[in-house]
Amino acid sequence: MAVQAYVLVQTEVGKASAVSAAIGAVEGVLVAEDVTGPYDVIARVEASTVDELGRLVIARIQDVPGITRTLTCTVVHV
Repeated sequence: MAVQAYVLVQTEVGKASAVSAAIGAVEGVLVAEDVTGPYDVIARVEASTVDELGRLVIARIQDVPGITRTLTCTVVHV
């Protein structure tokens, strides 16, 4: 079963649209959308393992220019 998470992203001022487009192009990102509130972009991501999910966020998403902070919220099924 795949592991999914929401990645909440804060960006530099005026960079939300570019960051959202760049994140949306990353393999493993199901959707990335600009939002209002304390975060600028929210992405839904999927990977085969928790470790792979961590690598996706750290090595691919956090590498996108314009990101200042991320918060990853793993989806759980209880």
